[in-house]
This record gives sequence, structure tokens and C-alpha cells, in this order.
Amino acid sequence: MKYQSVAILGAGAVGSYVMWGLAKKKEIDLCVVASGERKARYERDGFVINGQVYHPAVRTPEEAAGVDLLIVATKYQALRPALGDIQTVAGGHTTVMSLMNGVDSEEIIGEVIDPSQIVYSLIKVASERKGNQVVFDPETTIGIVYGEADLSRGTGRIEALNDLFAGTGLHYRATDVIRTEIWSKFRLNVPNNQAQAMVGCGVGAYRDSEHVAFLRDRLREEVDRIAEKKGIDFDKADTSSTFGSKVRDRARYSTLQDLDAGRHTEVDMFAGAVVRMGRELGIPTPYNEFTYHMIKALEEKNDGKFDYE
Repeated sequence: MKYQSVAILGAGAVGSYVMWGLAKKKEIDLCVVASGERKARYERDGFVINGQVYHPAVRTPEEAAGVDLLIVATKYQALRPALGDIQTVAGGHTTVMSLMNGVDSEEIIGEVIDPSQIVYSLIKVASERKGNQVVFDPETTIGIVYGEADLSRGTGRIEALNDLFAGTGLHYRATDVIRTEIWSKFRLNVPNNQAQAMVGCGVGAYRDSEHVAFLRDRLREEVDRIAEKKGIDFDKADTSSTFGSKVRDRARYSTLQDLDAGRHTEVDMFAGAVVRMGRELGIPTPYNEFTYHMIKALEEKNDGKFDYE
């Protein structure tokens, strides 16, 4: 088995990391999926990644249909609107990877394609948008982690992914406990992304402020209680899953980057999901519930909903 054609849906920070690596493999057919004005803009401007401009092929979902591998890297709020495109691109033999945050994107994608086409995965890349470009440190990036949710499927797809990523500069590894690895990332994202977003500070505050650290720890504890009820054993995850990519104290994770830029965040995938699962399992989640409404209020403030000047 070999992946010879690859499509990326979602050309933000995560998609740019994958594009940066796979662009080195001239023998594969690499494209970005887009339509309309977005397609025209991508074709005109390309993608500026670590100071270099990349011009991959840009194809509509219909043009990309039937690729060997589809990598989904959209924002969470864009996933459901993109389900039609995913269904169009993913032919019967297409493997789909979702490099999104959260713990339910594979389940959502599985609503429109055969769930057996999905290889579960996650990515850890600390990147920043600076103007129209994406910047990250390739050396300190932890990278892509993937595995079969059902180990009885064998190793064919995993070996093909190993071959695809080899020699690209991308950091990657396979795992036999991918669901646990995904939850381990969720356990990092929920507290670390959200506490700093509410305060509006760099990650160094987790070390320097007992109050910011307090918020982080309470958010994490609620995730831990839900994970325990769901039977997630974090001890089975690789030790690298207990931390994120190395960043400077001034670093602002994706939720705060979105608020800084006036964009809506992925809070529904973080605090929103924790609150929803907590209600389903009868587990109180007061800190995540407060955080959900706080970040939603900050989004509304950015939107000008209560600008009374």
C-alpha cells in the first residue's frame, strides 16, 4: 500500500505544517482543497510558511475526488460546514486523517463517510500567524501521531503513512493507543489554551502566577474526572503526550491567537465539549462552564455586540 496522492482540507497553521513537509516529496501529487474566492486567492498568493512561499495545486472537492489520503485540518467550527466537501473528496479507497483538536472530529466525519476509512490522529505544532504567514520551529515541534483505533485492521495503512512522512522533515510516530493519545492532547489543550485566553497573557504566566495556574489546574481536573469515567488510562500514552511543543514564555496558544485576531475560537470543542460530556455523565464542570461563557463573551465583545461607546 502506498499513498501517492494527498489532499489537505484546511490550510491554516496545521495544514501549513503538513504542506511544508510533504512539499519536499516531489513524487506525490499534493493539493489543497478549496473553492470559489478562496481557491482564487490561494492560487494567486500561495502560502507563506517560515518565510518561504509555497504554491501547491489548489483543487475543488470535485477535482480532488478519490485521492489516496485526505488530511482534514479545519477549525472545529468549520468542520460540519465542510462535511459535504469531505464526502465528495473521499472516494471508497480514500484514507482520512483528522488533525484537529478535540476528541470527536473522527466521530463527526464518520457521519458522512465509512468510519473504517478513518485513521485516528492528532498533531502538536506550536505555530503563530504573523500577517499572512505561518511560523513554527520544525525542530521543537512534536508533530503528528496516528494509529488504528481498531488494531485488528493490521498495519498496512500505518506503514504507508510512515513511508509518506519519511524524509519530509515532519516529526511523526505511530501508536497502538491512539484514542488515549488524543485524550492526552485534549487534557493539555482544555486548560492551557483556555486559561491564558481569558487572561490574555503568554504561557509564562502559568509559572509566574499562582492564580493563572489555579485556573489551569481546575480546568484539567474536570477533564480528568470525565476521562476516568470513560475508561481513559493516561498512563498508557507515550511520555511525550504529557507536554506540548516547546514554546517561549510569550507564546499565545490558538484560542488566544483567535481572540487577538478578532476570530471566533474553538471553545465549543474545548470547554463546550467538557460541559456536554459532564452533563451526559453526571459530572459537574463549573470551571469549564464559566470558561465557556467567558470566552463566548470575549467573542461577542470582538464582534461589537456590546460596544456602547
